[in-house]
Amino acid sequence: MPNMTGARCMAEMLRGYGVTALFFVPAFLKGLLVEAEKLGIKRVLCHAEKAAAYMADGYARAAGRPGVALAQSVGAANLAAGLQDAYLGGSPVLALTGRRQPRERYRHAYQEIDHAPFYAAVTKFNANVDEVEQLPFLLRQAFREATTGAPAPVHLDLAGIYGEGVADVEADLDPRVEPTFAAYPALRPEPTPALVQQAVARLAAAERPVLIAGGGAANAAAGPAILRLAERLALPVATSLNAKGIIPEDHPLALGLVGNYSRACANRAVAEADLILFVGSHTGSQVTNYWSVPRPGMQTIQIDIDPTELGRNYPTQVALLGDARVTVERIFEALESVTPRPVWAERAGRLVAEWRAEMEPWLNSDAVPIRPERLCRELTRCLPSDAILVSDTGHAGMWTGALIDLTRPGQRYLRAAGSLGWGFPAALGAKCACPGRPVLCFTGDGGFWYHLSELETARRCGIHTVTVVNNNRSLNQDKGGVDAAYREVAGGRPDELWMFQDVDFAQVARALGCFGARVERPAELQPALEQAFAAGRPAVIDVVSDIDAFAPLAWTPPA
Repeated sequence: MPNMTGARCMAEMLRGYGVTALFFVPAFLKGLLVEAEKLGIKRVLCHAEKAAAYMADGYARAAGRPGVALAQSVGAANLAAGLQDAYLGGSPVLALTGRRQPRERYRHAYQEIDHAPFYAAVTKFNANVDEVEQLPFLLRQAFREATTGAPAPVHLDLAGIYGEGVADVEADLDPRVEPTFAAYPALRPEPTPALVQQAVARLAAAERPVLIAGGGAANAAAGPAILRLAERLALPVATSLNAKGIIPEDHPLALGLVGNYSRACANRAVAEADLILFVGSHTGSQVTNYWSVPRPGMQTIQIDIDPTELGRNYPTQVALLGDARVTVERIFEALESVTPRPVWAERAGRLVAEWRAEMEPWLNSDAVPIRPERLCRELTRCLPSDAILVSDTGHAGMWTGALIDLTRPGQRYLRAAGSLGWGFPAALGAKCACPGRPVLCFTGDGGFWYHLSELETARRCGIHTVTVVNNNRSLNQDKGGVDAAYREVAGGRPDELWMFQDVDFAQVARALGCFGARVERPAELQPALEQAFAAGRPAVIDVVSDIDAFAPLAWTPPA
């Protein structure tokens, strides 16, 4: 084995695992950053550790392999906070941080706290690298942990506030990598044939089955397999946010999003179903509208790569441990003479048609200020066929999830798992992962304010995304709660709790050397989008939207 520094070993291993970009806040692992430059790895200097974590997360989701974020000891807590979304969204981010040397610990060393508790809640694997000889083994283990089973963040805490206790030390090191664990899902287990036959028998007996696809199905690239199964059985397909677009959203069997960021037609179809086939989907509160759709006690078949998810919240009639794509393929192969249910598919199709008819006036609205529904209609029309759409949470996730149709196989949707402000930096990470593809971020002004400074990062590093800001100068999703709190209060100032100044983000973008356009009328949306995609630099479209436009609440079955 060759003699090399820990920094060189890390750089060679990261390149070997396919890492093409590092997201960091100084000062940490300077030797690694020097070696990374030699090996052609892009180094993205960020303005905040949380933004670096979000960029690494967006990178991981877009690339299908781990993203890497770095921070020194004092920034480690901030970086951990940024991993919450990656953890909730099932994204494999490798966090590298530094900590004080053992001789300095427990002595009130400047800027030092214990990092382990912060990372315990947001990682799958969390280890200290005390000596350089541990580095190759622990780095390989981190990639194994991140990419097997349900993907999730991992963390290595290196000795030395800058990681110098590991990175700057020479030793006889083995920088070999394991290509199997460079991407996820690294392994594709499949269920036993007997369980597959049980699932087929349940599907054959059902009169009103619905398939719900989740993030595990998207990770496994199970869309074509799901579409074949759906067409063979006339099986309506709903999705979680993480699986949006897994089949074309204009397909006759596509119900759209289910849960609380959803389309009413999807929730209604799931409520009428007599069997749910969960494919790589958590059964948490968001995808089930707080466990009301499907209703408690629903007959279910569940496919998941993580055995601890099988039967969680909805006890299963058949539990299939396996990769989503492979397992759906095995079910398809075993169908034989199972009869489709065209009458049920037609009923589900009518629910979708009714919902679309209800939304049509809003989607075509010429109102000024602009309605978000009309903005989403224009994005559906203008989104390139190979675009990655990155959405913030809250109203941004509700508008884009329900109202933008992804109809082409090359289009992808990445969404925040709950952290407002995630969208813009995550889009920068996605663009670093896929530099040849158009990347569009949809956020509100409330979300954009979080990491506005990263516009400078985008310009300096040549990360040419398009950011659409639904600018209603507020956090208007909070208005209802604020109004309720002030219901019995006379002479108060409730607007201070949810409204902002009116700021032209296009001017801010131009001041930072980016493309900026402010849109005040619906007819201006399409030309602004075309100019932004063609700008050859980071672009911001500031859309002046209606402060009184609220995303519809999720449809819930009658009590």
